[in-house]
Amino acid sequence: MPNRLAQETSPYLLQHADNPVDWWPWSGEAFEEARKSGKPVLLSVGYASCHWCHVMAHESFEDQETADYLNAHFVNIKVDREERPDVDAVYMEAVQAATGQGGWPMTVFLTPDAEPFYFGTYFPPAPRHGMPSFRQVLEGVRSAWADRRDEVTEVAEKIVRDLAGREISYGDSQAPGQEELAQALLGLTREYDAQRGGFGGAPKFPPSMVVEFLLRHYARTGAEGALQMARDTCERMARGGIYDQLGGGFARYSVDREWVVPHFEKMLYDNALLCRVYAHLWRATGSELARRVALETADFMVRELRTNEGGFASALDADSDDGNGKHVEGAYYVWTPAQLVEVLGEEDAELAAQYFGVTDEGTFEEGASVLQLPQSEGVFDGDKVESVRRRLLDARAGRPAPGRDDKVVAAWNGLAIAALAETGAYFDRPDLVEAAVAAADLLVRLHLDEQARLARTSKDGHVGANAGVLEDYADVAEGFLALTAVTGEGVWLEFAGFLLDHVLARFVDEESGALFDTASDAERLIRRPQDPTDNAVPSGWTAAAGALLSYAAQTGAEPHRVAAERALGVVKALGPRVPRFIGWGLAVAEALLDGPREVAVVGPALDDPATKALHRTALLGTAPGAVVAAGVVGSDELPLLADRPLVGGEPAAYVCRNFTCDAPTTEVERLRASLNG
Repeated sequence: MPNRLAQETSPYLLQHADNPVDWWPWSGEAFEEARKSGKPVLLSVGYASCHWCHVMAHESFEDQETADYLNAHFVNIKVDREERPDVDAVYMEAVQAATGQGGWPMTVFLTPDAEPFYFGTYFPPAPRHGMPSFRQVLEGVRSAWADRRDEVTEVAEKIVRDLAGREISYGDSQAPGQEELAQALLGLTREYDAQRGGFGGAPKFPPSMVVEFLLRHYARTGAEGALQMARDTCERMARGGIYDQLGGGFARYSVDREWVVPHFEKMLYDNALLCRVYAHLWRATGSELARRVALETADFMVRELRTNEGGFASALDADSDDGNGKHVEGAYYVWTPAQLVEVLGEEDAELAAQYFGVTDEGTFEEGASVLQLPQSEGVFDGDKVESVRRRLLDARAGRPAPGRDDKVVAAWNGLAIAALAETGAYFDRPDLVEAAVAAADLLVRLHLDEQARLARTSKDGHVGANAGVLEDYADVAEGFLALTAVTGEGVWLEFAGFLLDHVLARFVDEESGALFDTASDAERLIRRPQDPTDNAVPSGWTAAAGALLSYAAQTGAEPHRVAAERALGVVKALGPRVPRFIGWGLAVAEALLDGPREVAVVGPALDDPATKALHRTALLGTAPGAVVAAGVVGSDELPLLADRPLVGGEPAAYVCRNFTCDAPTTEVERLRASLNG
């Protein structure tokens, strides 16, 4: 019989709706039940495409005996971290403070007042690798709660006090200058893996936000080392197994330093960020590889993540059916030499094995290989390779596909809108711009209420109950600002303004200029979460700083610019010390140092060839964070177009920065020169 989760919209919670565990969703009623019954709370946090979450669910939450014990002694709450990033952030901070590490599934035991007292992540069904079994943990917690409750409550209160004391030192509320950005670059150079690209050791995550900073730093200063780190990292990732060599798009991370074996889940946010980074790398260098990867990643998002409503789904699972009824990680993506022969015949299979690095011993499990493009010698026939790739892709489409987490998360759709709008504009793919507009339409229609407050998620055209957090407001505004630049439509700038007014009113600490992850009127948790560092996506804090800065450049809105500058104080404090974890903040700081430049393009019509050429040149300018407004002469659609006449009757571009403007130009080459560093 389904439990309470059957009423939820989250795909992750619905995966647990038939568990024998009597799950509650996160709610006041669940804690009321804990108070009434005198039971502690088991909080289990995960997400739909998380491999070890599935493993623990299968081993423990689907087991009747374990469920009976949980139901007898605990109030059990299940949370989708992607729907409630605030709940996840608060308790993850506690887990990391207590154990030195974190991850999902996250398992936390709470008092009925939601105060945590015991922590962990995955627990196995039987003791192994020095880990106690889940049942041993449950029995230990139950006995402590029954026999030493005062002690447990005291520990919980102390943990909450300690968390409250972990306030971030913001430095001052001044943005970083050239010196701090140079120190950040030096810090990145020290952690750079020159042999394999990327930063640090295994597991290796795609450093999208850091690459964005490196490209902007190169554009502003001409530092070749910054460009080389960005270019080499992007090339190694694109040639590795972390990139889907058949269907495009990136997996979540690589389990090794060489980018060979990925953790196979494919997330919308990674692909949106990487699509945009590769498009920007192409813009800076003209790299054919960067162009191909940007377009293939954009096509992957539209083909495999687009929902019927026009939004983008959150993720594809790592696991899928291996054809024998077993759910196996990577089954959809890996190949053995025998499977290549079966699809391609002997001769082409040999070429495919050589080209994609498929070996007899394999690079993954049980003799299978993850397809990559090893740096091998030899020249391959392009048409032959393309034919092989297409046949393998067609054959793969016949395999059982990984599950899809269909919920639409506002923030991640904002990132996808920005990536698709720019990629479509750069490579003359109006279909990609249309996909970005359709997703933006869905967010406005479904996620925004009459006060322009944003809902975090929707699914199948139904809006979820959870309020948007800072990253939702910031990333959706970022997406709308990118659409403004590409389409010239003022409505997107207007919507971005509504969202950013909420940021100023409900997320900013007026005294310090710091930002909170949740609104001032959001549900009260044991503390108000606040994290300026990037995780898998830009932090809400620095994403908001970036969107506020671009909006101020488009409109001249002083409060937004001041708020952006004050928010960047944290980048001044952290950039030189931990540059790998505040890449987006560093990228925004580059834009601030450059102005950012404001470009207005006017013509008789946007589709007039000379106007189009100037508009395209403006979009392809590499000046960090430059904003672009394009429209018909005399239009009041966008503030930057005001009082900008044609020049000698011809379409013209106006470039300004730091309250000073260049003479307008009608020439593409002159505009290009003024926008490229």
